[in-house]
Amino acid sequence: MITLSVSKTVLLTDPIAPEGEAALARAAHVIRAPDSSPGTIRRLAREADGVITRSKLPDDLFEAAPRLRAVVIHGTGIDLVPLSAAAERGAIVANLPGGNAQSVAEYCVMAMLMLARNMVSIVASLRSGSWDAARALGAGVHEVAAMTLGLVGVGEIGKRAARICRQGLGMRVLGHQRRLDRIGPDAEPVSLEDLLGASDFVVVTCPLTPQTHHLLDARALARMKPTAWLVNVGRGAVVEEQALLAALRGKRIAGAMLDVYEHYRLEPGHPFFALENIVLTPHLAGMTRESRARMGLAAAEEMLRMLAGEAPRNPVHADR
Repeated sequence: MITLSVSKTVLLTDPIAPEGEAALARAAHVIRAPDSSPGTIRRLAREADGVITRSKLPDDLFEAAPRLRAVVIHGTGIDLVPLSAAAERGAIVANLPGGNAQSVAEYCVMAMLMLARNMVSIVASLRSGSWDAARALGAGVHEVAAMTLGLVGVGEIGKRAARICRQGLGMRVLGHQRRLDRIGPDAEPVSLEDLLGASDFVVVTCPLTPQTHHLLDARALARMKPTAWLVNVGRGAVVEEQALLAALRGKRIAGAMLDVYEHYRLEPGHPFFALENIVLTPHLAGMTRESRARMGLAAAEEMLRMLAGEAPRNPVHADR
């Protein structure tokens, strides 16, 4: 375990696994944020030397936290940190690629099965209505074995989802990304247009970059089959939110299940809450006990390494 010559303070914007927090506490002073709101993060980061986060950091964080020199993203989402501001202040940013890939891939499979079997509506009907009414909702559900999965982004998460769905469920799997030659053996490389037109499930797992921002806009969503579902576990802004709202309201696609959003947090009264053909979760696809144990310890070790003046294993740069 790395020891620090001078005591440092590390802010946890979100809880991490006990193993990781214990490792941090042996070498640094740990502050736990009671919530991940921007105001709370700004206030508690004022005296922090390092931050470990799974939440979106305020764009003006480095103005509010002049001592801050190290940020570890408890995951892969580089859009959680204002990278240009970090570079200007000389702060180092790192992430943890692959640590929660299995958990997110399993979430994708769960989402497809829930949508195909109309599970949310059936459970709600059984709780609030009658047995017969709930059972009747099962008459129009589907097996997924004969369906096609289209993966937008076939990195570690996509490759695992492709393997589960092709080898385990017997689905046809299509994949699209910038480098089609790196799709892997369990998905057929295709253009985005062909993927959208052929898929019963369009699952977004790609990162947010200038090239993927609003990749799925109104024109792209219009290419989807009216019976298809959209699942987004990548980054919210890959999907143009207003275009998705219009498609769902107009029943131009069957529905969606989202774990990420264009503006990160869903505030009360958001239009998504009024829709019946959408399932919403609060950015937790990668949060399982197993992934948190792996990533909590990895985040702590990376943070202590950076605070000790060593280079991180997975640096993130502003021009990435």
